[in-house]
Amino acid sequence: MIRTAIPADVPVIHALVRELAEYEKAPQEARATEEQLREALFGERPAAFAHMAVDDATGEAVGFALWFLNFSTWRGVHGIYLEDLYVRPGARGGGHGRALLTELARICVERGYGRLEWSVLDWNRPAIGFYEALGARPQDEWTVYRLTDGALAALGSGH
Repeated sequence: MIRTAIPADVPVIHALVRELAEYEKAPQEARATEEQLREALFGERPAAFAHMAVDDATGEAVGFALWFLNFSTWRGVHGIYLEDLYVRPGARGGGHGRALLTELARICVERGYGRLEWSVLDWNRPAIGFYEALGARPQDEWTVYRLTDGALAALGSGH
């Protein structure tokens, strides 16, 4: 079962984010607090959205998708950028990941959004195979760039 996240889900979303960071071999990078997630998802001006994958038998959350809107100047419409998709190892293979992506694709179609996109680590062959089986294709000609921490502060302060 897939459902829209509610404020009571914030602790489990936080835990799932931490698990994802462990899986991606970067636990030190996951610095978001529950309060930051609560504000981003349910504050006065939500900047992100989440859906939960829930085990039908137990009612336990076994995965999540956290996303936000982007905009294509070329297409002239919004799209969804999937920041995180994670299903706990014990629940993988049960259709939860596919169901989460299906829900996001449904939202795109319903709202007239032109894209559903995300990034995947080069070494994550199981995820790459899963995404390609759904019809997703890599955007090989694009390289992601990022400013963070000191470099972001330096540029932002005009230095």
